Amino acid sequence: MLATLTGRARAHLGLIPSGGRSTAWWVLRDNKPFRLYFCGSVVSDLGTWLQNTAQMLLAYQLAHSALMVGLVTCAQFSSPLLLSPCAGVFTDRFGGRRMLVGAQVAAALIAAGLGGLEFAGRLTEWPLATGAFLSGLCFTFALPARNVTVRRLTQGAEVKPAFTMDSVSYNLGRAVAPLTSIALVRLAGFGWAFVANSASFVIFTVVLCLVGGYGHVERERRSRLIDGFQIATREGRILILLLMVAAITLADDPILVLGPALSTRLHASAEFSGWFITALGFGSVLGSVRRSRHRPSLRLAATALAILSLFMVLFVGTQLAWMSVLAAFGAGVSCLIANAATRTLLIEAAGPEREASVMAMWAIAWAGSKPFASLIDGSLAGVVGVRWDGLILATPALIPIIVMSLVPQLQGKFHPRAQPATGPQPALEVVGS
Repeated sequence: MLATLTGRARAHLGLIPSGGRSTAWWVLRDNKPFRLYFCGSVVSDLGTWLQNTAQMLLAYQLAHSALMVGLVTCAQFSSPLLLSPCAGVFTDRFGGRRMLVGAQVAAALIAAGLGGLEFAGRLTEWPLATGAFLSGLCFTFALPARNVTVRRLTQGAEVKPAFTMDSVSYNLGRAVAPLTSIALVRLAGFGWAFVANSASFVIFTVVLCLVGGYGHVERERRSRLIDGFQIATREGRILILLLMVAAITLADDPILVLGPALSTRLHASAEFSGWFITALGFGSVLGSVRRSRHRPSLRLAATALAILSLFMVLFVGTQLAWMSVLAAFGAGVSCLIANAATRTLLIEAAGPEREASVMAMWAIAWAGSKPFASLIDGSLAGVVGVRWDGLILATPALIPIIVMSLVPQLQGKFHPRAQPATGPQPALEVVGS
């Protein structure tokens, strides 16, 4: 009886065994070109988070306001909202590697420019926000290009583990860079964080040139700006997944935007907020190391979202700084699972021919929703306080599990047509960050 009830509860939460037991790290051992790409992307992502942490602290230092941190973060992530469809079309037209190389070169120049302004003592709030916007522009065009480049360097069973490791690269940077950035800022100043980021883009560019001759030839496709929007509005499953991705971004935004203000409220320095970002990143990285055991589904994504919401409530509600660090770690693990499930399901629903268009919509939902989250986050902090601000932003993450509990037939309604079973179902692939 107890086993039956436990089984029903696990099924209700989407904890359905898949038969898979392997992790994704083996692809680095077996695929040399992708291993080179991964090492270059780790360096680039490390530099990106060095700058992200430094500009967050600099914005707070210049204005002593969570709103200013929110404005800078909003500027950085506003271009994905506007230009992600263009990035998908250009990637289809010119190829992933060429687009990625161009984005890295442009990002290196922008980071070097910000460093030069800081060394000259002229990097104030609005030049910082402008630089963040331009960096975000490069990030927008790099997102679909990275997807295509990873797929070009891999084949068959390597593809999904490679996407997993591309996500691990991003989260390794988020785990290691914040405290490194704080130490660098203390010892040498903010300018060197920008210079280090510029150098990281140059290194990744060199690596991309080295792996340029490997992999299969990218087939040119001519897609339209409207394709992704049409797919999302016509297919309810894809639309629901995109809304869940946006809820993830909304829920975990306080870790970055409210970090300095929360640290101050907990009687720590603003720099202590680097521990929050580090914990979030390490949670995601360690989550990717564990062996995947559950089949990706809407219910699994909804359960992970609900757990993320609870961790964020703890993050802003506790009176202990280190409890907030532990909550950020738990948020990283649950955020990884939610992102993994939603992005895996999106890739499966899109198929190879529609992948660029659908993943452009994913970029809008994931990065494009960040400006709204950051503006709401920064604005509410001054009106209702840090604690209520975090609670409000965590609430939407509870909606999917509540809806699925009240309307249990929802998953079946939006589930793709069943395919004949030929063996164990694939385990959850961690392909989102």
